[in-house]
Amino acid sequence: MDTHLTNGIEGALEIQKRLQATRAAMAGANIAALLVPSSDPHLSEYLPDRWKAREWLSGFTGSMGTLVVTMTEAHLFADSRYWLQAEKELADTTIKLFRIKSGASVEHIDWLANHVAQGDVVGVDGAVIGLASTRLLATKLSECGIVLMTSVDVFSEAWATRATLPTAAIYEHVAPHSVATRVAKLVALREAMQHTHAQHHAISTLDDIAYLFNLRGSDVDFNPVFVAHAIISMTEATLFVMPHKLPNDVINALRNDGITVKHYDEFHAALRAINAGKLLIDPRRITQRTHEAIATSVNIVEAINPTTFAKSRKTDVEADYVRHTMALDGAAMAEFYAWFETALADNKEKITEVTIDEKLTEARAKREGFISRSFATIAGFNANGALNHYRASPASAATIEANGILLIDSGGQYLGGTTDITRVWPIGASTPEQRRDYTLVLKGAMALSRAKFPSGTLSPYLDAIARAPIWAAGFNYGHGTGHGVGYFMNVHEGPQSISQAIPEPHMAMEVGMITSIEPGLYRDGQWGMRIENLVLNVPAGNQGFGDFLQFETLTLCPIDTRLIDKSLLREDEISWLNTYHAEVAKRLMPHVLGAARDWLVTRTQAI
Repeated sequence: MDTHLTNGIEGALEIQKRLQATRAAMAGANIAALLVPSSDPHLSEYLPDRWKAREWLSGFTGSMGTLVVTMTEAHLFADSRYWLQAEKELADTTIKLFRIKSGASVEHIDWLANHVAQGDVVGVDGAVIGLASTRLLATKLSECGIVLMTSVDVFSEAWATRATLPTAAIYEHVAPHSVATRVAKLVALREAMQHTHAQHHAISTLDDIAYLFNLRGSDVDFNPVFVAHAIISMTEATLFVMPHKLPNDVINALRNDGITVKHYDEFHAALRAINAGKLLIDPRRITQRTHEAIATSVNIVEAINPTTFAKSRKTDVEADYVRHTMALDGAAMAEFYAWFETALADNKEKITEVTIDEKLTEARAKREGFISRSFATIAGFNANGALNHYRASPASAATIEANGILLIDSGGQYLGGTTDITRVWPIGASTPEQRRDYTLVLKGAMALSRAKFPSGTLSPYLDAIARAPIWAAGFNYGHGTGHGVGYFMNVHEGPQSISQAIPEPHMAMEVGMITSIEPGLYRDGQWGMRIENLVLNVPAGNQGFGDFLQFETLTLCPIDTRLIDKSLLREDEISWLNTYHAEVAKRLMPHVLGAARDWLVTRTQAI
């Protein structure tokens, strides 16, 4: 469980010891190079401690990145969101940072092909690498005469203090917030299976399983999911989970809905027992090891999990709960920001980036239905704001003082929805350059927020709309513009992604999807600007050219106007901002009192 390390020489020496132990295990398995993805048997973004092997071995704490270790070298492949963080955390470890263009890059495969000798073995644990990724890796290595081994887990030997499976209890997500029943969701899934002529369907992704069975857990930080697999047939549904995690009332409720519960470790055996018919799998959402468990007599149908589509399209009732949740979340932020600005003015207490996280979480926790944060709060002052995935610690947190720019990216998990919001605030005086950068980011956010587009538009095509005002000034940012967001579920949810990813058919935008809009602009060592709202896809009419969609902005929190360079805004942009602030004030007023109300009135004034 000892994945976290202190920075400095002591931590670097520990990493070197771990590399030495790992290389000894590699030598015992005749592996020339080891690939360590940031993944688990469910291909999760955020991992239970047991599967944080990349973090344990490298000391890099970012949520994405791929580690390659040979007997003489080690490289961490990470995109621009993590470069500054990785440089700091990898210092003196002997692990080198390999800068890649995006999180979807496969440059680590090219590196292996060019640096591993013909006939040598590249090892990766097949239990934690996706089937699609394995196929790509195997094809490239085979072309170079390199052998791929997926049957070994070197960390079972090298990582003596490795955590066991998480043990937290599972609970039901019940009405009224759980709108559709398990039975109804199973019926819809089986109808989708029929379209592919599949008699069985295997699911390993935790958010799909939590959605399908109306269950939630806390096995993964910030995402209310639990470690499990599932197999669905036309007549049966089996949930594979550690049985002690299910209270008796939940077991009885599942049984009453025709769902069988089996031990987590029985999943692959159950797959092997299917010896005929068609089995639906999603190659991007199951691992190589799971694929190996499927009998050769079974016909495999490959398609995206139907539940991935189903959970992305929020119903009208779910959308109403999300709107209510946004009001609660916005009220919590108004309470926090009222305290924050008063405390800064009083100058009676030290306020750090960690203080901000604590106070903001405290304000959210008072609200109806709050369960937890939806991700680790990013509170970055000045240079720290330029680190896209910065996370303050008590030892390194900056103090909020003097002049500067404060970026706060935070969110909450509520029974009625998941929130994710970024705002930027000036501390003291601001410069013309800071106001220019902020206003360009705001223009990008407004441009996309106001867009209309044909239903079914592939989401990556929308990315350039937000970038256009920033590009026009000769600037850019290195992360995607928007990600899907779950309904009391993962804060990062597919299938849509407003980014520079290669567009694919499953990325089509449809009614009911919730997505973030979050353009940014970052100056290394100086400041970061990012403005983020969540939006809902809603109908925009049909003028004879097919159905169109537009965005309803869900997030309710003032966008600071003190940093705006008004000369860069058009009248229609000013009108949008004033209308948004009027709506924020109207929706939040019933939920705030006293100082929070006064703050809200001040920060929603028209410009």
